[in-house]
Amino acid sequence: MKKIIALLLCLCMMVPAALSLAEGEKVVKIGVFEPASGDSGAGGKQETLGMQYANQETPTVEIGGETYKVELVYADNGSSTDKAPTAAQQLVSSGVSVVLGSYGSAVSIAGSQYFADAKIPAIGVTCTNPQVTAGNSHYFRICFLDPFQGTVLATYAYNVLGARTAYTLAELGNDYDVGLAHYFKQQFEALGGLVIAENFTTGTSDFTTYLTNATAIGAEVFFCPVSIAYSTQILQQAASQGVAYPIMGGDTLDSNVVAGAAVGTPLTVTISTFYQEGANEAFDTGFKAWLNANPEALTNNGGNDMISAVSVMGYDGYYVALEALKAAGSTDGAAVMAALPGVTYEGVTGHIEFDETGDAKRDSAFIKSVNVEDGSWTFVTEQKVD
Repeated sequence: MKKIIALLLCLCMMVPAALSLAEGEKVVKIGVFEPASGDSGAGGKQETLGMQYANQETPTVEIGGETYKVELVYADNGSSTDKAPTAAQQLVSSGVSVVLGSYGSAVSIAGSQYFADAKIPAIGVTCTNPQVTAGNSHYFRICFLDPFQGTVLATYAYNVLGARTAYTLAELGNDYDVGLAHYFKQQFEALGGLVIAENFTTGTSDFTTYLTNATAIGAEVFFCPVSIAYSTQILQQAASQGVAYPIMGGDTLDSNVVAGAAVGTPLTVTISTFYQEGANEAFDTGFKAWLNANPEALTNNGGNDMISAVSVMGYDGYYVALEALKAAGSTDGAAVMAALPGVTYEGVTGHIEFDETGDAKRDSAFIKSVNVEDGSWTFVTEQKVD
């Protein structure tokens, strides 16, 4: 009897990952490599919402002339470079054909090699650090990069806000934070400004000293490209100190949670991002209706139906993955990887295609600010860098 059971188990393990015998239908798995916990958990959940909405909207895909049901497989990387490898291995073991994520460059980098070793391609959605794709052929992304984003923000601060002295604050060891602060400083000083840069250690909750330091040097802008968890604390403490300088951040601050922290304060909060609500009425209407019909989704969106740009990017990322599967004509990860460089897609956030490094060819970013009366985001401008 034991031999029979063992034989049956072996036979089950030999069934292709793309085939569901129980339901008599073919299934292709897309891995969702996102933080559902930790400092970036709120952002990871919002990015995942876009994928889930897209999956609900388009639950099947034609691959090689056959219809496959698309199954999203989730792995929480915990916003941590220590936990990311385990999450990556979970997705590899589950037999995914392509991976989406992650929100957060550091965890993307930490999980990258496991996808490479398994010959499974990954599509970064909003991980903007250049090191995510540098030197490899398996990682792609659909967002702009930090050298571009940092240049956009510094140019805006210098030319539009008129700032000549800037203060930057980043989490020590966080590739996204430190990298974006570096590119901001590089451009701001190239324009003729002065930048004082500081870093804080992971787990910091008291930012009053840093805010005081910025005031002491006469900062005319405070740039903090940090996680949602840290940025909300910084905003609350900045309001308590009555700081006068504008607070700026990158795409991680594009959240209703961050906007909510600025409500009722005298703060000026300005960020760069990928999308502004109102740019695509059809998407906005459908996504909001889906959120409001799903209590769990609404909770994961921060409790209201404000649209975060990372959700829209998650939505576009899902469809780019489908295009890659169709182009490959196969669920084999290596085949999907080979097809990805030639994939193009007209997304909600704009035209998506890849350069020779696997990065999206994007040349503009949305600049928007918080309306402190109601917590909404107000479109300021679409910024390009020549």
